[in-house]
Amino acid sequence: MVTQPTKLLCLDCDSTLSAIEGVDELARLRGPAVLAQVAQMTNDAMDGKIPLESVFARRLEIIRPGRSEAAAIGEQYIREIEPTAVATLATLKAAGWTPVIVSAGYTQVIEPLAQLLGIARIEAVRLDFDAAGNYTGFDAAHPATRRGGKPEIVRTLKAEFRPARVVAVGDGVSDLETRDEVDLFVGFGRYAERAKVKAGAHAFIQSLADLIPLLA
Repeated sequence: MVTQPTKLLCLDCDSTLSAIEGVDELARLRGPAVLAQVAQMTNDAMDGKIPLESVFARRLEIIRPGRSEAAAIGEQYIREIEPTAVATLATLKAAGWTPVIVSAGYTQVIEPLAQLLGIARIEAVRLDFDAAGNYTGFDAAHPATRRGGKPEIVRTLKAEFRPARVVAVGDGVSDLETRDEVDLFVGFGRYAERAKVKAGAHAFIQSLADLIPLLA
């Protein structure tokens, strides 16, 4: 029996698989002033107004999220999951697609949602904690911490999986950067409709269920 070549589906997490931006929710734990500051940086980076690397470390240094707080926001990802995500991923996996989360979010925060969705591979940024669960830093070498990082991740995944087809889905400019590395880039607008992404995407959807006919 001939094995069907892998079809690779690279999915953003924040404002795509779930309604929230994890870093903003971590900032919310520090009060409204910190939330406003961090959310502005996040939105400017996702709109492409400023490079991601200019805010990545700064946001975390302001928030300094602990292990228990990361776990709490991980549960929030699940509570605010995109309503068609579970069914859509089940259908696409049955059709031979291998989903991978490619995110500039944080690995430990994303893990509960990935487990719920049956996604084994997460390409995101790991946070570091000490024995007491206090924040000590992050994996600054990970490509997702900088502009151009997501295309680099996609290239690595392509070399690893040798897929027959590659599709990427996301709401932000960092996701749009993968367009030239994939066969189809799908912009996602349920939670954040960004003009640059909508203009540059091969297709633009408001529900993850809309991926099913696009990927047939």
